[in-house]
Parts: sequence; structure tokens; C-alpha cells
Amino acid sequence: MSTDASRLDTAAKASATSGSDTWHSTPIPGVLRRLHLADGPHGIRQQREEADHLGIGGSEPATCFPPAVALGSTWNPDLVRRVGAALGIEASAMGVDVVLGPGMNIKRSPLCGRNFEYVSEDPHVTARIAAALVEGIQSEGVGACVKHFAANNQETDRMRSSSDVDERTLREIYLSAFEEVVRTTAPAMVMCSYNRINGVYASQDPWLLTTVLREEWGFDGVVVSDWGAVVDRVEAVRAGLDLEMPPSGTDDRIVDAVTSGALDASVLDTVVTRLARVQERVATDTTRSPEHEAHRALARDAAAEALVLLKNDGGALPLTPGRSVAVVGAFARTPRYQGGGSSHVVPTGLTGALEAFQEVAGEFPTRFAPGFTLDGTPAPHLADEAVALAEGSDTTVLFLGLPEDLESEGFDRTDIDLPAEQRDLLSRVRRVSDRVVVVLSNGGVVAVADWQDEADAVLEGWLLGQEGGAATVDVLTGAVSPSGRLTETIPLRLSDHASYLNFPGEHGHVRYGEGVFVGYRHFDTLDRPVAHPFGFGLTYTTFGYSELEVSGNGTDTWTVAFTVTNTGDRAGREVAQLYTGTAQRYPTRPARELRGFAKVALEPGESARVELPLSGRDLSTWDPEHHRWSLAADTFTVSVGASSRDVRLTGEIESAGDRFVPPLTRRSTIEAWRSHAIGGPVLAEVRSGMEELDAIPEDLLRMADSMPIVALATFGAGVTEEMVDLLVADVEARRTAAIDRGEITG
Repeated sequence: MSTDASRLDTAAKASATSGSDTWHSTPIPGVLRRLHLADGPHGIRQQREEADHLGIGGSEPATCFPPAVALGSTWNPDLVRRVGAALGIEASAMGVDVVLGPGMNIKRSPLCGRNFEYVSEDPHVTARIAAALVEGIQSEGVGACVKHFAANNQETDRMRSSSDVDERTLREIYLSAFEEVVRTTAPAMVMCSYNRINGVYASQDPWLLTTVLREEWGFDGVVVSDWGAVVDRVEAVRAGLDLEMPPSGTDDRIVDAVTSGALDASVLDTVVTRLARVQERVATDTTRSPEHEAHRALARDAAAEALVLLKNDGGALPLTPGRSVAVVGAFARTPRYQGGGSSHVVPTGLTGALEAFQEVAGEFPTRFAPGFTLDGTPAPHLADEAVALAEGSDTTVLFLGLPEDLESEGFDRTDIDLPAEQRDLLSRVRRVSDRVVVVLSNGGVVAVADWQDEADAVLEGWLLGQEGGAATVDVLTGAVSPSGRLTETIPLRLSDHASYLNFPGEHGHVRYGEGVFVGYRHFDTLDRPVAHPFGFGLTYTTFGYSELEVSGNGTDTWTVAFTVTNTGDRAGREVAQLYTGTAQRYPTRPARELRGFAKVALEPGESARVELPLSGRDLSTWDPEHHRWSLAADTFTVSVGASSRDVRLTGEIESAGDRFVPPLTRRSTIEAWRSHAIGGPVLAEVRSGMEELDAIPEDLLRMADSMPIVALATFGAGVTEEMVDLLVADVEARRTAAIDRGEITG
């Protein structure tokens, strides 16, 4: 097809900026074909023709893989890449050109109703997992669409609320994962979010969609709106939005804007070119097999690696063959395997834990009691039956969790507690059972501190997709050793969380008052106690760390190497984690930040050498004054361990910094002048030649450190504004010469 958009009439080009229906772009004969988009963060949601307009139900069956909350907990990009490839295969077989996923928003608060669709409270884990999924999807000739760009961290008032966040926090926490994925994987599309960012709707923010995404990061794909996110069609297109979905029927506004000169016609040419570029990248094949059976096995493997063992006192797990098991809890029979809303997939099959237990009943004799209702209706007789069953069994496995109506797209949770009737059931079972195991089903974090002492073992099951029941039994029985790790901190209580006083906001604004201290960055910097820290998870074996070596590979690049050894008597997988930090009396950056990880599979007694790269960017912070990444000359701590609180090895690295020397102005403070690499010596020279300044005691000069240097002209110190301007010009000339000589950067 021809891509010379300039030959098209304005109406045709305007039509390309909006979809033709809920799930398709608008074709232009001879130039653009119709692109088919479908939801699919963890499974392809291909709508039937007769489906509802919103598209929440009526989709074709597809493999329902574990949602992002579980895939993230695997800490296994290679596995996630395989899941992405499977999604790409099924999308291609269904004729889907672009899969709307993965979701990459940071879990700022455990209350966000859509946290099950997101990976982590940490941008590094988010980027690694999301990048793997994008690579997998796009390896099969299908495009991926990362979302929701950006700072979309709650569902409350999501279509209007303004995320009020400072530039440094935005760059370091909420944009950095998007940046890495865009730069390294080149996704076909980026979906802008509903919300405003500092008062500007994301769909019509030229700084976000053009300056940052395209000019800085080099994105050359299509920016699509979230469904219904466009507020002003003309402003959105001008800002860098390519495709409005679904169509609002307002193409005439685009035509009128071009006709009146309010919108340059070349903007539409660019949109058509970008759409043509995407269509050249994707090629579906509806004759290929969707490979559902193979993908069902992959879904089971992924779910098994996602389970996080939070507690295992006295070797309660794995279960002992031959000993009776009371399976209690409605979730064992009717599993919660995905969240509600636009990501809801019709699975090709569904295996609950109760069904999976029946397949191994010869080794693990089980009986079942629901114990409670899924809708919260009081049912004391069900609890009585469950307690009686527990009393007559060797081990009770309680399947507890959050009912579907408590978490979904479209609304946020109001607390992080398990339902009261479930906690009461656990207490009653504890009184009659010698061994109690709790398995959780939840899309977002639930508090465990108030009840986990009543359980011998706690297995965080998240939402695990269609094969989650089988995977859970694999772990409970020891067929698979648990290897999931937390990608978000479990606090003792909701009020301990950094976001507590600023979520979900009011009057159309939510203030990101915690800044860069999100999740474990907050808890670890303040050394606040938590129920379970970021990165934590137990296995059925133990691991040792040794032989740390940090070596430089050139200017501000290092390799951190160490040895991990399986010191137990069972095979298992360890997630080795690398954190960096620097000592600060008054912290302006977190005590520890994750900068690398590796998942290592080891047999008993086996060791593996792990090497993780570290770069100057990993040690940098965003400088909002000069709008750049800044690497300070400093000594940095390198920590290696099994969680953010379980540090096994520690070393140090020295960085000379990026040698950035900013310009000085007459409004720069005296302190800034005194500490400046060029301005400091110049100021000292000037002071030594002026009796008035030289006579000022050092302690008085320090009192004036916060004053702009031009203020000296008002204090009778023999300084005039003209002298200050000459001083500024002299320092700038010296700075420019030093930059030209390569001695500094500026």
C-alpha cells in the first residue's frame, strides 16, 4: 500500500485518527488496512459480533494465563517471554493485529482496584517483566500495546482525576518502566491513560506524548487512547495522539480545524504514516493453530512459579502423603483466577484446586467443605461443617481470599482485610486442627499480620489463571517447589503505607505526596516493620550467597558477581536480588533500590555464578532544575540478597559522577556559588580582592548562603548589580571553555 498521505483529502486523513468501531481502526483504500485490536494482558479477549458494546462479555475462548500480579511474582522474564509468545500465537490465529497489554502502572497503593493487572510497586521489575511480555507477543508477528501512559494508579474518578506528581518522582517511578520498554522493545502501540497529569489530560499532553515519548525515547509507533479517554479531539491529535478509540463520530472537528488553520495538515500526514508503519510490522495468520493444549501446560507452569510461600513453620508444607487433608473454602471449588473488567477472558478450560486434589487423592486423601459463601451471605452451618471436617483431618488447607465484587477495574478497594467471616473461620479451625495451611486468592495485597499466627503455613496464590488450581496443588504436594517472590510489600496495616494520606485524593486531584518513596522505598528507608518485605518468598530448600565481586567495566559501568548455592536437600529456584543505595543524613533518595535480579534453578548442593550489570543510569537521580538524569560523585553501596530486608552480601563502588556543571545566574544562591566547580574558585578570588567582603566573618557568610548572590548589592558590601553580572559572564565563559575542552559536561 502507498504511504504518501499528502495525496489524500483531509476527510480521509481525519478518519484515520479514529476507529471504525469498538475494536478496529479505520481503513483508507490503498493506504491503510483495518487493524484489529483486542484486550489481552493475560489472554486474548476477542469479541463476538453479537457481544455487548462495552465488550465485557461474550468473547471467544482463549488461554487465560496468570494476570500480571502473578506473572510479576515469578521474577522470571524467560518464562514471561514464553507466555507472551503464546499470547501472540493465539492473537494471530484469531486475526488480532495488536494486543492491548501489558499493563505497566506502578502499584502506588494496595487499594488500587486494578492492581491485579499491574506487575509491581517497583519500576525495575515492572520493566523487565513487561519487556519480556512485549518481546514474546511481537515475536509472533503481532503488535503489543503498553498501557496506561501515565501515572494511572487508581480507579477512583479515573477519567477526570489529576495525578499531581513532581517531575523527579514522575521520571524515576512512574515513567522509567515505560522508558525502558519503549527503548528496548519498540512496542507497536502505547495507550494513553484517562487521568490528567498535573492538570493536563494524558490524551492531550504534548509534553508526555511528543516531547518525552517520541523526541526523547524515540517511539515511532502509534499512540492510542484508552477507550473513551479523549476529551478534545483536536487538542489530542495536536499533542501526539494518533488513534481515538472507540470512535466518537467527531471527525468533522478535525477537518474544520485543518480548514481553519488551527491544526496543521502535516499532523494528519504523520498519523497516517505511523499507522502504516504499524500495519507493516504485524501479520496475522488465521490458519495457524492456537495451540491451546500446549498453552494450558504453560499456564500451569507459570502459575506454579507465581505462588509465594509466606510462612512454613515446622515443615507444614509440602503435605505428607497418606495423611488426610480437609480442603476448606469456597475458592477451592470455585476459583478466582482473574480480575473483573476489560481484561476478563473466557478460558479454554478451568481447573480448580478441589478438582486437582481429586487427581492425587490416592496419595493425599481429601474431603471438602465450602466453609463460607462467595457473596458474603452469612452461612453459619457451612462454617460448622468445615470445623467438623477439620477436626477429623490431619491437615486443614483453607482457601481464603477476596470475593470478585471487592476488586475490579472501575473502583478501588476501601481496605486490605480479608472478609470477617473468613477470619473467624480460620480461628475456629485453628482451635480444632493441629496443622493449618492458608492459601490466598486475591488480586491485590491483603493484610496477614492479624491472623497469620493462626496458620502453620501461608501460600499467597494471587490470581493464577485457568490452571491455577492445578498449580496450587502441585506446590502444596511438593511436586513443585515454590519460587515466587513478592513484587510489593505487605504492610502490617494499611495506615503504614506511604500513600495512606494521599489516596485517592479529593476535589479531582490526588497528590503524590510520598514522592519517590513508594512501597519498599518508604518502608526500608524509615526501617518500618512490615508483615513481609519486597522480594520475599520461601522455598522448600535453602540458599547461601558467597564470593561477592564488583568490577568496573569502564566509565560508570560495573559487573556485580556472586555465587548462589542450594544448601538444602531439595531442588529449587532462588531469586537473587541486587540493590543500590548511598548514605544520607537527610534522605532525599531511598535507602535501597532494586537494580537487578536473576532467577536461578539449582539441585541440592549445586552452585551457580551470577553476574548482574550495573550502570551509571542505575545510580542516577532526575534533576528537575535542569531536566536531566544526574549522577553524583559518590560512594554507593551494593547489596545482594533474597529480599530488600534479607541482604546477604554487601560491597561498595565509587563513581566519579557525570561531571555536570550547571550554569550560574545572578539569582543563584551564594551557597550554589561557593560549591560550584568554577564559580567557587572565582568567588574566592573576588572576595580576596575586596576588603569589604574579606572582612565579613565566615559564619556570617554562611548565614547568607541561601541568599541570591545579587542580594549582596543591597547590603553595602561594596558589590553592585553590574559587578554581579560581570561575575556571571566570567564564570559562564570559563564553564563554556571547560565544556569545549571535555573537562566537564553542561
